[in-house]
Amino acid sequence: MRPIRNFYAGPCALPLSVLRRIQDEMLDFRGTGMSVMEISHRAAPVVDLIEETTGGLKRLMGLGDEYEVLLLQGGSSLQFAMMPMNFSGPGEIVAYVDSGLWAKKAMEEARLLGRDVRVVASSAPDHRRIPADWETVSDARYLHLCTNNTIVGTQFSSAMIDALPRGGPVIMADMSSDLLSRRIDHGKFGLIYAHTQKSFGAAGVTIVALRRDLLDRIRDPMAAMLDYRTHVKARSNYNTPPVFAIYVVRLMLDWLEGEIGGIEAMERINRAKAARIYDLIDGSNFYHAPVEAGSRSMMNAVFYLPNPDLEKRFVAEAEQAGIVGLGGHRKWGGCRASLYNAVTLAEVEDLAGFMGEFVAANG
Repeated sequence: MRPIRNFYAGPCALPLSVLRRIQDEMLDFRGTGMSVMEISHRAAPVVDLIEETTGGLKRLMGLGDEYEVLLLQGGSSLQFAMMPMNFSGPGEIVAYVDSGLWAKKAMEEARLLGRDVRVVASSAPDHRRIPADWETVSDARYLHLCTNNTIVGTQFSSAMIDALPRGGPVIMADMSSDLLSRRIDHGKFGLIYAHTQKSFGAAGVTIVALRRDLLDRIRDPMAAMLDYRTHVKARSNYNTPPVFAIYVVRLMLDWLEGEIGGIEAMERINRAKAARIYDLIDGSNFYHAPVEAGSRSMMNAVFYLPNPDLEKRFVAEAEQAGIVGLGGHRKWGGCRASLYNAVTLAEVEDLAGFMGEFVAANG
């Protein structure tokens, strides 16, 4: 156990075994006598690392040869623009689900590019649930959604994802804060993107998984760096990639498969962690979870205390106890415990114990 229990919303906690492996291999990557950060991106050790990482991602996501997996830069924020640039033209209709701040930012980028953005479902203004009533826009170039909303603590459940329609506009998804946290049918989606610093890596690399047939829909002309075809052809090595961040993702994949036992086992752990915190909140007259039960996120448990002064004291005393990252987003206030993959059940028990003690002292 580390003395610090990390519940930050991002960058995320990393497993202690992964951090130790990084430490052990820092000066000598696979017998090269060099750090992974020093080796040419054209050299075999790095080329192999990229191939292993993309292959491991496809395997864990259950994707076949009809998909490409890319390792890009620019974070998910770049994907907000890159996606509409590749798959739609000015004035064309694109459909979005408005479920929170990051979904709104994606819509704003598409509007800036001159796309006709149609909001097919919305949970505004408070975003305390996943929207249930959807409008059909059959002529949209794509339908975009964010599967987990870190700020407000909502998430598309597996059942909601199973219910997404097939045969309409191709579905594209921001999975930045819940990719590889649970079993879902990734084949529902034509394109998935996720930056890695939430649940399975370090900041600097963004995963993009896309169906190969969509490459034929990309609009010309396209700037080379913003063209998915460029990166498919170059096998994620068009320009110098973020090698260290890719290396951390590779270690996280080893951890997921080797130590945890795969996505099914990871999901069981994540559900147990979330249940522990939500059960404590729901059984209390002190804490309050504003999100409707069927829309609650396994990754980000948002909750409030009776008043802001108590929330400030809660966060400060938690930090003194070695439990960090519990402050809510600056826009929404309150508190938030991010329960990403590397957060252990034991650490969640520590948090639950602190929450109980805080109620006893302040309730």
